[in-house]
Amino acid sequence: MSGAASEQERSPRVRMTGTQRREQLIEVGRTLFAERGYEAASVEEIAGRANVSKPVVYEHFGGKEGLYAVIVDREMSTLLGMITKSLDLNRSRIRVERVALALLTYIEDRTDGFRILVRDSPAAAEDGKYSSLLNEAIGRVGHMLAGDFSRRGLDPEFAPMYAQALVGMVSMTAQWWLDVRTPSKEVVAAHVVNLCWNGLTNLEADPRLTEE
Repeated sequence: MSGAASEQERSPRVRMTGTQRREQLIEVGRTLFAERGYEAASVEEIAGRANVSKPVVYEHFGGKEGLYAVIVDREMSTLLGMITKSLDLNRSRIRVERVALALLTYIEDRTDGFRILVRDSPAAAEDGKYSSLLNEAIGRVGHMLAGDFSRRGLDPEFAPMYAQALVGMVSMTAQWWLDVRTPSKEVVAAHVVNLCWNGLTNLEADPRLTEE
């Protein structure tokens, strides 16, 4: 073994405050969980990438599950905050545009975080699944649509179903865009809204299936 290699092995760890170390472990964990998934990632690998001992990870998070839960909670809060901000605007079409663009922007800026959210969560992190975040978004969009339906003389009882369809369309398109990244997020959002909005604009009060 070379002297240089031995010296590298003996190099001291970077001294950090407790807060700095915690944030470092969160960043390392986010990258690793995104690359390998929850089950394949290990405390040993997390500690190794952070250049700390395993007990440091346990000290801050109680283990892999605790670290994962913190990461998922942080990513969900970030994404839900972006969606909520988008829905605060007054005009309905702008709301739909901003929601689609917010989700695509989140994927662009925090790709690792989104990959973690759409992966299967461990059983103990059931509340952290991407589906629960979508349900929150569906509830908010459903409330928005119910008011629009009432003003237009449409039955507001169907608003939750339309919210499911709209959020599902945006979500599935966003997951497709996660890997292809083309066209640009602005173009994708515009086309999604084109389909959503023009459909909403011409809604029939009592739609029926077309008989052959």
